[in-house]
Amino acid sequence: MTDTITPNQPAVREVAGREVPAAGTYTLDPSHSTVEFVVKHLMISKVRGRFSDVAAKITIAEVPEQSHVEVTIGAASVSTGDAKRDEHLRSADFFDVEQHPNLTFTSTKVEPVRNDRWEVTGDLTVLGVTKPVVLEVEFSGAGQTPWGSTAIGFSASTEIDREEWGLTWNAALETGGVVVGKKVRIELEVEATRDQ
Repeated sequence: MTDTITPNQPAVREVAGREVPAAGTYTLDPSHSTVEFVVKHLMISKVRGRFSDVAAKITIAEVPEQSHVEVTIGAASVSTGDAKRDEHLRSADFFDVEQHPNLTFTSTKVEPVRNDRWEVTGDLTVLGVTKPVVLEVEFSGAGQTPWGSTAIGFSASTEIDREEWGLTWNAALETGGVVVGKKVRIELEVEATRDQ
């Protein structure tokens, strides 16, 4: 069985009443994908950051629940729009990029929730600490690109307590509270192209 889709083959299929991508292996398109995080600052506002160095392989199985994803993120690519803050995030106070250059996510379970929504459970590794997280995933659709390849799209999000991965740096405020919130929301917009 070949992994190549011809123009006559659909990019999506229906399984148990759900629209899912055609089975195959897909590679993340970094120029059309974002991996972002949101965290509270000074207890009153939110700061958004992103990673630009992201690689992922998504395997869509014939049985969707048997699908799998592996993601590698270059920690040094973190960007929040403030050079000094980004330098601090790369230091040993946070991501310690010299000792831990990559963040990784490897899925362990895929479950349908409702309509086009799925829960993808996986192991998130940061600073050498691996803990399970659950991503809420929405399948955005699929189609043929103008260049003859097949692309699929997903949105995903989760919320974690950064201190569980050893990201514990903080500073107390005179008015009470801390500089950086413990809860971090992770948001992903993913476009991936089927391997030919």
